[in-house]
Amino acid sequence: MASDRPVSSGRKPGASFAGFGRTVSAEDRRRWREAMSRRAQDAFARGQAALQVGNTSLGLFWLERAERMSRHNPNLKWSVGLACLSAGRITDCLVRMENLRQDFGLREAAFLEVICLVRLQRMDDATSRMQDALSRFHATPQTHPLARQIASEAGRPGWMTASNTGTVFVGTSRPFRLFLDGRERLQGTGGGTYDLPEGWRSARFLEIRAGRRHVLGSPLDIAALTRCESFVEAVGDGLNGWIWSPAEPEYSPRILLWDGSTARAEALSEDVDSDIPLARTRVFHVPASRLPEKDAGPLDLRDENGRLLTGAPVDPRVGQLLSGRPGTLPARLRPVKVRVWKARLRHPRISPGCAVVIPVYADLRRTMACLRTVLATCPDDVSVIVVDDATPEPLLARELDQLAEQGRITLIRHAQNRGFPISANDGMRAAQGRDILLLNSDTLVPAGWVERLRARLAFTDVGTVTPLSNDATILSYPAVDRPNPVPSLAEMRALDRLCQATFRREDASSRDGLELPTAHGFCMAISAECLAEAGLFREDLFAQGYGEENDFCLRASAKGFRHIAAPELFVAHVGSASFGTARKSLGARNLKILNALHPGYDWLVQRFIDADPLHDIRRRLDIARLIRLAGNRVALLMVQHDAGGGVGRVVRERSEMYDAGGGFALALRPHEQGCRLEDALDDRRFPNLKFRLPDELPLLLDVLRAVRVEAIEWHHLIGHAPCIRTLHERLGVPYDVFIHDHVWFCPRISLCDGEGRYCGEPDIAGCEQCVTRWGSYLGEDIPVSELVARSGRELSSARRLMAPCEDTVRRIRRHFPGLTIAAVALEDDTALYRSIRTDHRAAYGQPLRVCVVGGISQWKGYDTLLALAAEIQMHHLSIELSLVGHTHDDDALMALGVRVTGEYREDEVQELIRQQQPDVGLIPSIAPETWCYALGQIWRGGLEAVCFDLGAQGERVNRSGTGLAVPLGIPPFQLAMLLLRRWSDAR
Repeated sequence: MASDRPVSSGRKPGASFAGFGRTVSAEDRRRWREAMSRRAQDAFARGQAALQVGNTSLGLFWLERAERMSRHNPNLKWSVGLACLSAGRITDCLVRMENLRQDFGLREAAFLEVICLVRLQRMDDATSRMQDALSRFHATPQTHPLARQIASEAGRPGWMTASNTGTVFVGTSRPFRLFLDGRERLQGTGGGTYDLPEGWRSARFLEIRAGRRHVLGSPLDIAALTRCESFVEAVGDGLNGWIWSPAEPEYSPRILLWDGSTARAEALSEDVDSDIPLARTRVFHVPASRLPEKDAGPLDLRDENGRLLTGAPVDPRVGQLLSGRPGTLPARLRPVKVRVWKARLRHPRISPGCAVVIPVYADLRRTMACLRTVLATCPDDVSVIVVDDATPEPLLARELDQLAEQGRITLIRHAQNRGFPISANDGMRAAQGRDILLLNSDTLVPAGWVERLRARLAFTDVGTVTPLSNDATILSYPAVDRPNPVPSLAEMRALDRLCQATFRREDASSRDGLELPTAHGFCMAISAECLAEAGLFREDLFAQGYGEENDFCLRASAKGFRHIAAPELFVAHVGSASFGTARKSLGARNLKILNALHPGYDWLVQRFIDADPLHDIRRRLDIARLIRLAGNRVALLMVQHDAGGGVGRVVRERSEMYDAGGGFALALRPHEQGCRLEDALDDRRFPNLKFRLPDELPLLLDVLRAVRVEAIEWHHLIGHAPCIRTLHERLGVPYDVFIHDHVWFCPRISLCDGEGRYCGEPDIAGCEQCVTRWGSYLGEDIPVSELVARSGRELSSARRLMAPCEDTVRRIRRHFPGLTIAAVALEDDTALYRSIRTDHRAAYGQPLRVCVVGGISQWKGYDTLLALAAEIQMHHLSIELSLVGHTHDDDALMALGVRVTGEYREDEVQELIRQQQPDVGLIPSIAPETWCYALGQIWRGGLEAVCFDLGAQGERVNRSGTGLAVPLGIPPFQLAMLLLRRWSDAR
């Protein structure tokens, strides 16, 4: 009997599928990412080179290939957008510019969006977008004619743009008046450049009116125009930093130093890791000679609007800490190595009282939503302390004032923005020795949250408590390794009720609790004793925040306090890139400081991540959610491999059918330690339903029984643990089999040998010889004779057998006589036939364009395609080959002139086919396919198809009465000539 323990097959080449017993290492993933990055960079370079020599079409092809390989790269999106504009693809450019403006507030994208709208003759939209752009960004001289045109066509009395240099340009022939925050400050007789009034930077709005009407761009948001992104850090020889103005990148902002002097950032930086495309950060350096001679502590550095630079106040001595010179450091910066500290004695404690502390800066809507949930749920004996860190939003300030006047909050207000650690400390000081519930202002809390956190603080050894959240790093739920959607208020409450039901409070308060390496500052309870002994957050080191709670927790751990999770509580957390461009830089800087102060911190956290002690907690919640989602429906379990492709599509489509009929479809995929259970229609919904096999097989069975699985549908068992093959017996339910390929009798799956030749399906002895020579892809040690015998038993015991086409039915029956197999087509070919243009030929004088679609492996015809491309190049044939898809070696094909688009999403296929302007489609598969979705895509594109006369591809092309099914093995030159004779214009 096969073992349920992972084994490594001695047969070459081993399994080609991820699954049970086969680990994909971090090094494997790193190499894959690097390979993809190199391919994307190569495509980008080729695209830029083509554009430089004026070949817009080719340049756009390469840039779009790079964009698909690196979908989240905004710089690529910008480059492709520009190329689309040059190529006349205005709508494609507009979509990308809208995304860049919305995601990054990119000035260049905002004005280019207007250009696209004008070219599309959408003038009302163009006027609206130009109004918004001029009211937030400085317009360069190249943009002035466009602004003038739009103002004229919209009937505006003119237009305006302001600059950080302290000037405003007014484009009007009429007299006008300038207002700052509603007060008239200047009158002008006509258009031109004017100096802005003294103190303009401290105003909120600048208006230009001609008569009673605003010019285009008025009122202007001064805070948006003057906003600076910045960063500063201490280094061995002084202070380094960068600064720039996103609304006017060509402007060089001044930096105001602690002693009243100034510095200027002129040189553009080259190595700042910014998320913002086209960011023009300008670097500055303050040498050690300009720093105070004595240890003056943290220094303020501000932009010319008086706002602290991100990373300031900054302590110059931190540069010595990071450069490894501890001997000269003051006591406050001396490192303390992380180790296993002696725990405090655990006794019940009496709380001295409790206060909620909420630092607030901006975002009226989210902040007030947070406060509403807090004020609605706090017990009367718990005070709410809000620290307004000099909010720039007057409406938010007024709302806080009203709450303070009503006695609902205690309000502390800073005259200047000072950052999260200082704000949190001011609130905790005001709590005067009580327990603290520190809360971010972008959270939503449920009823009973205070009581549950305080219950966890009921023992003397507990220093901090942190609940679960959608965005809380190691405490995130449901996924811990990727962003989760932000729940609505109702969704948050539902998740919290689930947490309460799953981890009942009486159990939670009696257990020691799951220990964490550190709390998370979005919502953390801190005992009064812990705060008193460990001290407040380090105001001198962490500036605007990031890492301050980790440092606090490490200091508390050294005092013997424990940090524990509260899985019975869920708090929603919006999370944000509140530091803008500097977020990455500040995070990296503070993490370096944290590790220098507490050597071993990274190891401590990584050990926790590797062990993942919260997995069982998250899984229990997933199981509860799964059972609730299933409700009273009966479930169908789809067993599939982990390679996606056609099998994944069939599972999805059959799941949709089952769901439409009132059922609940589940999918079971292999995992390196066992399997994972999924909602078949949303594989991201339950990321924690992973089961170690065979140890956790009883738990898996309990879950499947709880959701009332009535049948199992086998789609692919490759990669699965052996016990999955008998899951139906343990559940006492029938199973059906959907036959996707020839894995039932061919260990190489595709009926091809190692040289890419169709094997002809020999007897078992011939198969054994093939496997001995070329290896098996099954990932298990099983002779062909045993494989065939096992398959015969499993197929004959199934309730129902299905295959996509008659060709597959015949092949399976030849090896397993007597089976009843239903042919279940995966697409409606009759409907697809209607799209085919049977009279299409290549235009006279133009090359014949042949399009291949899909991921082309060896058995899908890679070698055939390569040989065909070589013949075309060798004989200078008038054929252009394109591949809408990818291969294991795109470079070899591209070197022979084949245009390879790269990987694509399903919704992109038809547009990519259209862009190739093809005359005919080619399916180069040299093995019998069981369906071939690529053929359907070719037909949808209106093309006739050429394929080899075998498998589903040959069966379907022959049945269509269009295209050609040619003999397998036809020489590539002969295939090329056949294509030319049939589809090239004979004139």
